[in-house]
Order: sequence, then C-alpha cells, then structure tokens
Amino acid sequence: MTTNAPARWWHRLDDGRIQCDLCPRDCRLHEGQRGMCFVRQRLGDEMVLATYGRSSGFCMDPIEKKPLNHFHPGSAVLSFGTAGCNLACKFCQNWDISKSREMDRLMDQASPQRIAELARERGALSVAFTYNDPVIFAEYAMDAADACHALGIFSVAVTAGYMHAAPRREFYARMDAANVDLKGFTEDFYFRQTGGHLAPVLDTLQYLRHETSCWFEITTLLIPGHNDGDAEIEAMTRWIFDALGPDVPLHFTAFHPDYKMMDVPPTPPATLKRARTIALANGLHHVYTGNVHDLEGGTTFCPHCRAALVRRDWYLVMDCALDARGKCPHCGTRIAGHFGSFERGFGRRRIPVRAAA
Repeated sequence: MTTNAPARWWHRLDDGRIQCDLCPRDCRLHEGQRGMCFVRQRLGDEMVLATYGRSSGFCMDPIEKKPLNHFHPGSAVLSFGTAGCNLACKFCQNWDISKSREMDRLMDQASPQRIAELARERGALSVAFTYNDPVIFAEYAMDAADACHALGIFSVAVTAGYMHAAPRREFYARMDAANVDLKGFTEDFYFRQTGGHLAPVLDTLQYLRHETSCWFEITTLLIPGHNDGDAEIEAMTRWIFDALGPDVPLHFTAFHPDYKMMDVPPTPPATLKRARTIALANGLHHVYTGNVHDLEGGTTFCPHCRAALVRRDWYLVMDCALDARGKCPHCGTRIAGHFGSFERGFGRRRIPVRAAA
C-alpha cells in the first residue's frame, strides 16, 4: 500500500487546475491526475507525493558506483530509490524502476528515520537517493537527509538536475554530494532523446558550483551516433572548464542497449578514451571512464605532478595514497573533493538489504 504525503511547490490556477512547480514540466492537473513523473498527484484541492516512505529496494554499494570518485573513496553507501521519473530518456538504464507505473514495485517501506538507522547499522558513510531521480520524491529525500545528518551520515543525490530554482535551493541545502547526469550538450539531443531541455540542467550545475557547498561530479553516458561526436564533447568540456572550473570531476560512461534504444550498439572503449583525451586537453583535471575496465581511466591523478593517487578498476579501489586532507604525498597539491582515512575499499559488489527492522 502506497503512502500519500503532502507535496510542496505547487499553486492553483484560475481555470481550476493546480500546477506543479517542482520541475520545468510545469504539469497542470485536474482532480485525480498525476504529473508526467507519475508520483505527484492531485487529490482534492492539493498535491500529494504518492511514494513517500516507499522504496523499490535498498542496496549497499561502493560510493564509486554513483559515480563519485572524490567523495570519500572506497566508502560504503546505502542506495535506494522509489518509482517514476520526470524525464523520458529513450536510453534509460534503470527503466524498470524509473518508467514504472506499478506501485507494487515499491516493496520496501521505510521512514526517513529508519533509513538513517539502517545506514548506521550497515556501516554506510552516506545514503544515496538514486535508481530513479530524487527530484521527484524531493520531500522524502529531504526528510531522509535530515534524519541522516542527525546521525552523522552524509546524503547523496544522483540526479539529472532537472528542477526549478526554488525547490533546488531547498533540496541541495540538504545534500552533501551529488552526481548530475549531463546527458548531452545540444538542445536537440535533450528534446528528442529525453523529452526535456538542456538549459535547466546547466543552470543546476552552475548553481551547485557557485552558490552551494555541495560537492558534485558530472556523468555523461556516451551513446554511439547520438552524443559522442568530437564537436559536442569539445563544446561540453570547454563549457565545464569555463563555467564550473577545472576541478569538477567528469565521468564518461559506456552505454549498453536498453529500453527504446535496443538497436544502438554498446559504446566502444575507444570512444570513452577519446572523450577523456579531449576533456583533458581542454583543461579538466579529473576525467574518468566508467562501465569498463580501464585502469588509467579509473585512476585519480595529481593535476600537478601526475602521480597516481587513487587507483581503481571499475568500482574497485585498489589503493589510495591521499591523506584525510586530500593532499598529494609527492608534491603537496590539494586534490579537490572530500576525503578521509582509507583502510580498504568496500569492493565492487552490490549487496541487497531489507529495511524492515
């Protein structure tokens, strides 16, 4: 049974409908209708979040799986999501959750307090709101983040960054770290392949960089023939350097055929390496390849002396030479990010857990 909770960020229209003000879709609803995300619904004269307190499942993951390479490398994170999404990506890799219209997929019930307690019990340093976009269950995620902070646990958002300015301020005030999907770098790609627009995502990235203390990294899934051209990668990485600075980590990850793009081949490893070369040439300090075995593309290098500081193979952290302050032991350069003492990595395995006490 799903749980309805009052939703925030909406207003009444003169024509009798109510408008959701959470994201740029601006869904306008009559009685009983749901927004494009499917989880925000009009009931009576108000809007509710229909998935509050319900999850599609919990797992223990390495933080590198989010992916976050500069936020306490090797640490464990408790991951969970709900159902639905406010984008319509044809290439969605979690479509069975994000595109779900079946509330019975939400098999685990957990209050924000229980989520924090579960993270502490399992030894997780942080909780990640992931699998589907936490923007659409922002009220639940924010309450869970508050509960986590009360127990000394970090909060992490894995998101497409597609939201309006007012909820964005409240949401990221509660997040310690985020990974934002920059799905491409043309309006045409966003409109045709995600049903959204590029500008709001760029606004979110600039907001995070210039107006918050939330650590963030960027991921771009490179899809053959769609967003992997040299010109687009050149433009994107130059924009990141100019607008966000050289120290924001960028992850190029490999696509595999899924959902509505079963006819598109997997991303060749050479494409990821080519994109990484372009990004490094444009001045970015920390550029990674993902969803492939690539020791060089997974390693954190000192931007000054080029020493290998955190060596990774896929999600496995093999060794970490950084101290808790994140300084290179060879030249003393401070590496951008949040670091702590490192004994051994969590490993690459995902471990399912149940929220029931």
